[in-house]
Amino acid sequence: MLPSSRIGRIVLLPLLVTLFSGCATTYRFKVDAVRNDEVSEEKQSYQIVSANPEMDQEDLRFKEAEAFVKTALSSKGMYEAPAGASAQMVVEVDFGMEEPRTKFQTVSEPVYALVGGGTRTVTVPVTDAKGNTRYVTYVVYDPPQRELIGFRDRVITYQVYEKYMRITARETPDQAGDRPPRELWSVYVVNEDEKDDLREYVPLMVSAAMDSINENASSKKDVVLRDTDERVTFVKRGM
Repeated sequence: MLPSSRIGRIVLLPLLVTLFSGCATTYRFKVDAVRNDEVSEEKQSYQIVSANPEMDQEDLRFKEAEAFVKTALSSKGMYEAPAGASAQMVVEVDFGMEEPRTKFQTVSEPVYALVGGGTRTVTVPVTDAKGNTRYVTYVVYDPPQRELIGFRDRVITYQVYEKYMRITARETPDQAGDRPPRELWSVYVVNEDEKDDLREYVPLMVSAAMDSINENASSKKDVVLRDTDERVTFVKRGM
């Protein structure tokens, strides 16, 4: 027979797993995607480059983002061109975080007040052991009651950080010939909240962009993700 303490641990473990699995963090993104429908040929092989002149492709931050983007592109059947082979498109990646901005929000707060209360006199009959009745008057204190009397507006200030990522695919110069390389598709993702950890948001922004890669001529949508969502796990796991 199992000791009672061990039974308690066995019963408690599934409960703890359930509780913690429900504590996923929610993130909100705006996704703006376009695709050039004039290009009918499906292009699958790519070469990734940095679209930010201030971020070298050998930068560790870019390398980490590049790995997430490669995983997202693989979900669309796209693959990195082997070394020495000619790619069908160049995928430009740019991401970063803007300077913090101060925002103002008006919130309505309830106003409470103590209402009523005070003292009053009460007279009650009192009968002694001989059956004689007399009347006694004493003072009773009634405490005031806390009641809602209205609402007031209060302005709060807070800082937000805009995180962004743009993934754009273009023809390679070899395919363009004498004309400028055409843009094939592009996805722009933006998040604005009070967190300033860009590294935390890079795989999340790639996950938000993933379904819109090379999809629809033009679309704008809001994407809500949890850090436990399947596509977030897929992007973070890598290829």
